[in-house]
Amino acid sequence: MKEFELKYGCNPNQKPAKIFMNDGSDLPIEILSGRPGYINFLDAFNSYQLVKELKEALGMPAVTSFKHVSPTSAAVGIPLSADLKKAVFQDDIEGLDDSPLACAYARARGTDRMCSFGDWVALSEVCDVTTAKMIKREVSDGVIAPGYTPEALEILKTKRKGAYNIVKIDPEYVPEEIERKQVYGITFQQGRNNFKIGRDLLGNVVTANKVLPESAVRDLIVSLITLKYTQSNSVCYSVDGQAIGVGAGQQSRIHCTRLAGGKADTWFLRQHEKVLTLPFRDDIGRPDRDNVIDGYINKNEEDVCSDGVWQRYFTRRPEPFTAEEMRAYLDSIDGVALGSDAFFPFSDNIERAHRSGVKYIAEPGGSIRDDAVIECCDKYGMAMAFTGMRLFHH
Repeated sequence: MKEFELKYGCNPNQKPAKIFMNDGSDLPIEILSGRPGYINFLDAFNSYQLVKELKEALGMPAVTSFKHVSPTSAAVGIPLSADLKKAVFQDDIEGLDDSPLACAYARARGTDRMCSFGDWVALSEVCDVTTAKMIKREVSDGVIAPGYTPEALEILKTKRKGAYNIVKIDPEYVPEEIERKQVYGITFQQGRNNFKIGRDLLGNVVTANKVLPESAVRDLIVSLITLKYTQSNSVCYSVDGQAIGVGAGQQSRIHCTRLAGGKADTWFLRQHEKVLTLPFRDDIGRPDRDNVIDGYINKNEEDVCSDGVWQRYFTRRPEPFTAEEMRAYLDSIDGVALGSDAFFPFSDNIERAHRSGVKYIAEPGGSIRDDAVIECCDKYGMAMAFTGMRLFHH
């Protein structure tokens, strides 16, 4: 296939639209089902780069959930605890522990379920049956993978009455070294960001605490590779081989840190006993449960425990989740990793990170206030590595 005509571009008024190879060669993809759009393909090609690189760096199956050209999360295939399976609505999946790819999907799709509503999924491996069954029951726009087992493909083809977007990509495809795009009719050109992120990037530990255990190295690599494909400015919290909070596209770095930290806190609090035992009515679907859980934790647009409201969601009135209970639970968290795509200009970022259990940090360094940032890390016994490498992505 030399080119694929799209229904429209970013918006319905932007026509004509298509994807094609600039050198006239065949596209490195097959469309097995559906008709992906312009934004779908932006998500597909960015997300596949992320999981391919994550697998190469850590040697484990990787999955990411993408929405509007940034990851909501990314994860590698580490088994889930019983509480985490329940928190991400995957405790009923038979054979989950037997499929590292499915474990990676459960983590990535379950991290920020509200932002993953209508996502694009990228898999580093051939999609298996267990992963396909999990994807089928989520609200999703499409999936890209290097292949699909016959049974997995048939399962996915039943999604959206046969219109679900399923893309197969050639895992051996190597893009050109030069990238080009147009803005306002003007062509931009640059070399691809082929910088490899790995263990050697974390050798310059600048804090008094020099200890980076292998689990922290893994989690920092997850953070940094996630950031490489996240719209900047961006900050990423990670733990247990998964990104648990991504703050993307903010003009101020502290706003990135706060946004990502709030998402990380919500992910942790979803595993609290009060949340795991919420008495939902049987007729409340998964997306609605996500919204209610977010309201229960973050006290958003409506008080889901108030009289006249709780009856819409629960079989009985839940006990409120108090700020004191949440703070006590979050204060028990430790060992979280944090990556930043550019240097921290002020120590307020470290103060905010500490509130979400951050112990390990990787950032480029190079700020005139590096000393103040290091001093704040030392105050909390954190280990911070200066990578010397900025990871902006636009």
